[in-house]
Amino acid sequence: APPGEFNEVFNDVRIILNNDKLLKQGASESFAKHNMEQFVPVKLDGTTSGTLVTEHGNQGKGRFFDPNNKKSFAFDHLRKEASDVKSASGDSGSESFRSALADAWKDYVQDHYPDGTGIVYGKSSGSQKTLVACIEDHKFRPNNFCNGRWRTEWSVTFSGSGSAELKGVMRVQVHYYEDGNVQLVSSKEVKESVSISDEASTAKAIVK
Repeated sequence: APPGEFNEVFNDVRIILNNDKLLKQGASESFAKHNMEQFVPVKLDGTTSGTLVTEHGNQGKGRFFDPNNKKSFAFDHLRKEASDVKSASGDSGSESFRSALADAWKDYVQDHYPDGTGIVYGKSSGSQKTLVACIEDHKFRPNNFCNGRWRTEWSVTFSGSGSAELKGVMRVQVHYYEDGNVQLVSSKEVKESVSISDEASTAKAIVK
């Protein structure tokens, strides 16, 4: 489905299939996969900042983790609504680096994507730490027959100080459908070397 037009596609399929039970059984996994791939933004009750539905926060059984707000929540992939919000803790081994990057990432997103949502995930295994930073921003303007979404994902894995490889992928999808039907789907992968030291300096190097 083009960005911002999931409901329209769903309603068309529903009419063609004419079997809500079969549709729910057969398409529920597709709904979840679509939402995670699209980095669907969601606002949780009791929080001041939004979060994203991604594979990195997937806890299974329809629940997701918001590391910035330390919350776990259930997500309805059809209605795109969060519920059953609970306090949760993340990976302690990577938290100091994740938190520092989340603070820097928040400022970066506010400067460059005023309507966007940024989130930073962290995990560790022994001395090895992995940080994943995501951004989603979109403009849905159906009255002007145009919808678009921007997504970026950056990841770095490191052990101790030194240098590490930062991998990024940027994705853009735009649908224009006035007097026609044109879609642009494009992506670009990037690899850079970053310096790993203390938390604040590492976060600054990644955002740079």
